[in-house]
Amino acid sequence: MEAASKVGDPKADELVSDLIDNKEVDGVNALFRTIGTLKPGMDLSGLPPRLATFLKEAAAAPPDWSEADVKAAESFFARHHGEVSMLQGTVGLIGTYLSPTGAFTLRSTGRLGGVEGPGRRLSQSSRLFLDMGDKNALRDGSLAANVTKVRLVHASVRQLHKKSGEWDYAKWGEPVSQKYTTGAACVFSTQILQAMKRLGVDVSKDDAKGFVCAWHYVNHYLGTPDKWLLPKDPDQVEALWNQERDKEWKKTDDGVFMTRQAVDFYRKFYPPGVHDAFFAMVRHALSDKYADMAGLPKSVLGAAAEPLAAGHGVVSGIAGGMLGGTAQKATGVNPYKDILGIASKGYNEIQRFALTQGEDDQPQMHQELHDNR
Repeated sequence: MEAASKVGDPKADELVSDLIDNKEVDGVNALFRTIGTLKPGMDLSGLPPRLATFLKEAAAAPPDWSEADVKAAESFFARHHGEVSMLQGTVGLIGTYLSPTGAFTLRSTGRLGGVEGPGRRLSQSSRLFLDMGDKNALRDGSLAANVTKVRLVHASVRQLHKKSGEWDYAKWGEPVSQKYTTGAACVFSTQILQAMKRLGVDVSKDDAKGFVCAWHYVNHYLGTPDKWLLPKDPDQVEALWNQERDKEWKKTDDGVFMTRQAVDFYRKFYPPGVHDAFFAMVRHALSDKYADMAGLPKSVLGAAAEPLAAGHGVVSGIAGGMLGGTAQKATGVNPYKDILGIASKGYNEIQRFALTQGEDDQPQMHQELHDNR
């Protein structure tokens, strides 16, 4: 892990540095706009030659990838796509804020993660989570292409920090290092499976493997060398993450700041009762220990992340917001399971709206660091 913390993505880093320094693209934002147009199977002849060459090489599948892996992943998403997208975009993202290096990196890279609001960052991150479960995403190259865009964004972030002269390499290691990238893959895979279990969602062993396989695939397209790739065995990944999590997750001002932005962003989309139920569920999925580290507010529905009793007032809150007269169905033994289904439907509708209707139009990343705080 110490070695991985000092390594970025040499091929992508060299590409991004050369494209900007040689004026083949006009700075980071022009590169972002170019990256945003990439699609599988597109004609690459109009791109800078070195970018086209990089994309062709980056399209290679993981060396041990198989049809069985694809089918396992597709099976998982066929059952859990909506709810897992929502959990990755809430529990998962908040988990990445618990990494001090990750939270500092996110907060320091200009208005994209600063005080102007998190709409772009949250909706762009959610785009990946939604894309993972799309039909044929693991077969037609669309997911690989979208993850490659993220890979180049990570390289752009490393260039911003390098050129700023402000990044403390001795303290932080490399910005968006291989350690952080694979650690985030653990958060978005095994941590989410643990959250689903806490919420009462039954995930079979085969489906759990499929989900972890999908993150092995994503980890590869993020530019992670084979030796540091997330294993495809969910038990191995969970054991590794359980061993390392408390060494990696800490409460920081940056992490609390990022969590507060996420909470405020979603608050404007959910009616009060639904929002309270939504974050009561997120808090329970994380557990009080980690929710407190992140600065996640205690819900008005209860001071602690304990399972809500059947018939709790949260049901009426959801009824008023989403279900109308059909809310009685949410009074089972484990209301969180019903809340998850209701909230994930709302969340994914919000995200699809955000990707196309104005929440993804905020300023692009500044050429320099800081967030106007």
